[in-house]
Amino acid sequence: MAERYPIRPIAADEFDAFHHVTEQAFHEGPPSERARTGMLSRTELDRTLAAFDGTTPVSSAAIYSFRMCVPGALAEVGGVTFIAVHPAYRRRGILSAMMRRQLDDMHDRGETVAALWASEAAIYGRFGYGRASRQAKFTVRRGEGAFVPGAPADPRLRLRLAEPHAAAPELAKVYDTLLPAQPGLFSRNDAWWRRVLADPEEDRHGAGPLRCLLAEDNAGPRGYALYHGHGRWDDDTFLSDSRLDIRELAAADPAANAALWADLLNRDLITETVARLRPEDDPLLHLLADPRRARPAVADGLWVRVVDVPGALSLRRYPCPVDVVIDVIDDWCPWNQGRWRLTAGPGGLAASCRRTGEPADLILPVTALGAAYLGGTRLGALAAAGQATELRSGTLNALSAAMTWDPAPWCPVIF
Repeated sequence: MAERYPIRPIAADEFDAFHHVTEQAFHEGPPSERARTGMLSRTELDRTLAAFDGTTPVSSAAIYSFRMCVPGALAEVGGVTFIAVHPAYRRRGILSAMMRRQLDDMHDRGETVAALWASEAAIYGRFGYGRASRQAKFTVRRGEGAFVPGAPADPRLRLRLAEPHAAAPELAKVYDTLLPAQPGLFSRNDAWWRRVLADPEEDRHGAGPLRCLLAEDNAGPRGYALYHGHGRWDDDTFLSDSRLDIRELAAADPAANAALWADLLNRDLITETVARLRPEDDPLLHLLADPRRARPAVADGLWVRVVDVPGALSLRRYPCPVDVVIDVIDDWCPWNQGRWRLTAGPGGLAASCRRTGEPADLILPVTALGAAYLGGTRLGALAAAGQATELRSGTLNALSAAMTWDPAPWCPVIF
């Protein structure tokens, strides 16, 4: 395969041919010139691979170099994206070769963790990725946004409508406040903020322009919401049937969070408010007087792959002491295979993970380790599904408690 379909980074003038592979695989058309410019501004050509049949790309894969929050730390993470094989070249081992090349490249660069959004959930487990976070969709209808008594409030707060691009520095201040404590968030440069705020008319599907609501006090911004309105009317009754779609909502404190939600859930003429890519443990579920009215629909979010076991497990922090020997099963990364002793002290102290010849307490496939890494997936559930094996009584619960983290992981952008 490697000789027939050699893999290498693309050159700048090969980007359109590279992107054509994803257009074929995902049944899409070519990007607009604006979208293409945005993609190129985020693309790292030395990390953007294609498999070639002669001079024609037949498979694609790319990595964004992220600084992503993991429990208690910021990590260098490979953000895997653009994974596709041309429909005429499937079932030839090309995807496996591309994933193999990516893992080797990340290991060579010293990245301990990889993360991706799965186009199909059945694909990436065989390459060692585990489902590490979940994202929720909420749908709240008119008159259902009442809060519980005593919901957080602050008289110093005020809400202000702002033009999204003009408010970008204020949005970044709020986001950067959340970044160090929210697993799954990754640092955003100007190119990524342009992606978050992108608002081409052809992508609105009948909605109005992107709007921004800021929560602030005299000291500065404390929260923001980005949203679209879909203006609709019943021509017979002249009743509004409009919808509000929340693209992103982030707040640095409970009062700002409650103020933003209270405003958006009680807008005039809106019959339904929809929020996608929300945290699984979103505080909204505890703010609403009737949480069933959020109609939560939960699906998988980030998938995580531990590229370097000792590096990844030593980097993150643990909320309680742990001392276990883990036998890691990893057929794709032989440097991970074998037994590792993980020790961590109380209070989030630095951990140690070193290779050992001691008897194993647990057997963990690397997929289970990736699923649990961000703190949002319990090892007990994985063990019940046969994806983790306890060899010494009590060690599964001990490691599960040590790897759990609050808040649950959340990434509000599909990359």
